[in-house]
Amino acid sequence: MPLTPTRTLVARAAADHTGVGAFNVISLETAEGLVSAAERSGRGVILQISENCIAYHGGLEPIAAATLAIAAASTADVAVHLDHATDETLAIRAIDQGFGSVMFDGAHLEYSDNVAATRRVVAAAHATGVFVEAELGTIGGKDGAHAPGVRTDPAEAAAFAAETGVDALAVAVGSSHAMSNRDASLDIDLIARIAEAVPAPLVLHGSSGVPDDQIVLAIAAGMTKINVSTHLNGFFTRAVRDALDADPALVDSRRYLAAGRTALSAEAERLLTLFATRPAG
Repeated sequence: MPLTPTRTLVARAAADHTGVGAFNVISLETAEGLVSAAERSGRGVILQISENCIAYHGGLEPIAAATLAIAAASTADVAVHLDHATDETLAIRAIDQGFGSVMFDGAHLEYSDNVAATRRVVAAAHATGVFVEAELGTIGGKDGAHAPGVRTDPAEAAAFAAETGVDALAVAVGSSHAMSNRDASLDIDLIARIAEAVPAPLVLHGSSGVPDDQIVLAIAAGMTKINVSTHLNGFFTRAVRDALDADPALVDSRRYLAAGRTALSAEAERLLTLFATRPAG
């Protein structure tokens, strides 16, 4: 079926007070596993291609074309998103490539420069109906904006959203990127205050380090787009390692990559279902 616009998936989740999963693509196998999870769960999914992933594959076009094709062939509602682009030019290229949304990450810039750059990306994206996510952070880029102790100010977030016209805003509320342990503690009260101040849907980055119950509470408080990468990568890698350990003579990469794809897909399906769960009580 045709690609589903990111705008549609985010708006649907916001209206239902649920979360939409935004999961990072590393390879064809991860894209295939994520789409399969969406099909089995009956939930839409956003496939994210990061600036780092593009660098790993040596350019935007090959991994973008493959991911867009996998998404378009699915029976599920699947959107494709550019994640954490610090380069305005890359964001424009993704728009031209057919992505349903882009994230421009100007968190490493001074506030006024972040606003100006984000506005330029928004203008280019909105001209073709593409959804834009941005980040309001601190000096130090994405890690600094999501380091423990860093928090987004609701009033500043509201001003930034109004000045830039972004469609979604990533905020710092206690999560951190690349966490392998799920022990982050989110500031649920702060999420509620930001959600009240900012009309645009909120995005939770660094969700790999957030336990299930905290994610459910965060969604209830106002988070809509839930980004996960490291957590799912762990399932993929552990399954590959187990397959190789079980058969030291194994050389056909399809067999161990298939094991990784299956494990990642099962956990992605569980998360997509979790994000539609209401908190107890």
